[in-house]
Amino acid sequence: MKSILGGALLVAGTSIGAGMLALPVVTAAAGFLPAFFVYLLCWMCMSCTGLLLLELCLRLPPDANLVTMAGTYLGKFGKMAAWGLYLFLFYCLSVAYVASGGNLLGGWLGQDPQVCQALFVALLAPFVYLGSKMVDRYNRLLMAGLIVTYLVFVILGIPHVHVESLFVSNWGVAFAALPVVFTSFSYQGIIPSLTALLKRDAKKVRLAIIAGTSIVFFIYLVWEFLILGIIPLDSLQLASEMGQSAVTPLKDRVAIPALNWVGQAFAFFAIATSFLGVTMGLLDFLADGLTLAKVGMRKVFLAALTFIPPLLIAWTYPNIFIFALVLAGGIGCALLLGVLPTLMVWRARYGKEGHGGPQQVGGGRWLLGALLIFILLEVVLELRHFIHK
Repeated sequence: MKSILGGALLVAGTSIGAGMLALPVVTAAAGFLPAFFVYLLCWMCMSCTGLLLLELCLRLPPDANLVTMAGTYLGKFGKMAAWGLYLFLFYCLSVAYVASGGNLLGGWLGQDPQVCQALFVALLAPFVYLGSKMVDRYNRLLMAGLIVTYLVFVILGIPHVHVESLFVSNWGVAFAALPVVFTSFSYQGIIPSLTALLKRDAKKVRLAIIAGTSIVFFIYLVWEFLILGIIPLDSLQLASEMGQSAVTPLKDRVAIPALNWVGQAFAFFAIATSFLGVTMGLLDFLADGLTLAKVGMRKVFLAALTFIPPLLIAWTYPNIFIFALVLAGGIGCALLLGVLPTLMVWRARYGKEGHGGPQQVGGGRWLLGALLIFILLEVVLELRHFIHK
C-alpha cells in the first residue's frame, strides 16, 4: 500500500500545478456547473489515456519511453511526431512552472523575478538530477505541505463563499477552457518512470493512476467552488485578460491576510510538485530519445537540456503563464498524451502485428474511437481559436 500511495501522490503532484491556479480564471465566465462537466470529461479521458500508456509500457522492455513506443507502433513518422510534441508540451509546462514559481517567490522575497525564477529552479533541480527515488521522497514532503495548506485554505475559505456566485451558468463558453483543463490533468509523461518505480506491477500502477487522478478531480472541484464563491467574477475575468493566476485577485481583492498567505503557500507547493514530476519525465525522455546513459557528464548534459531552456524562455517572456498553459494543453497535451497513446494501443491490439496480452482499460474499439473523437474535437476548437484570434 505504501508504494501505491507514493505512486498516487506522484500522479497527483504532477497533475496539480500551475494549471490548477489558472482553472478558476479560465472557467469563471462559464460558471461552476459547466466547469464541473468539463472537469468530469477530462478526468475520464486522461485517466483512460494514462492506463493506455501503462499497457504500452508493459508490452515493451523496461526504460522504453514515448519515443520508443511511437517508433515501435507508429513507425518513423510516429517517432518524429512524439519527439516534437513531447518537447513542445513539456517545455511549455516547464516554462509555465518556472515563470509562476519564480514570480511567487519574487512576491515573497521582494527580489527581481528573473533572480527568483533561477532560485526556483536551483531549489528543485537537484532532486530531479538525483533520480526518481529522490523525487518520490521529496515529492511526499511537498505533497504533505500541499495537503495541509489546501485543507487550511478550505477551512478558512468556506465561511467566505457567496453561494449565489456559483449559479452563473454559460455553457456556450465552457469548452473554451478545455486546453487548460487538459493540461491540469496531465501526468502521463511520468508513466514509464512510475512503472519502473513500482517494478512493473500492473495492478499497483493501475491503482496509483486511478487513485491519483481521482484525488486531482476532487481537489479541483473544491478549489473551483471556493475561488468562484469567494472572488468576484469581474476580478477573475480581469485576471484572465492579464494572464494572471487565481492567486493574484485573491491577494488583491480579498482582505483576509491568513487566507491570502495560505493560498500563496498552497500555490507554491502545487507548482513545485508539478515541476518535479514534469522535469523528471522530461529528463528520462531526453535520455531515451538521445540514447544517453544517465551517468557522469552525460547526465549533467541531460539536466542542462531539461532546465536551462525553460528558464531562458521565462526570462524572455515574463507574462507567458496562461499562454504557455493554453499551448501545452490545446495542442501538445491533446495530441501527445491523448491521440498518440490511443493510436499506439489500437495498433498494438488490432494491427497486423498486434498481439494479445492484458488490457489495462476495457471498451475495445468503441472506447478508443470515442477518445479519439473527443480529443480531436478539442484540437479543432483550439486551432479555430488561434485562427480567429
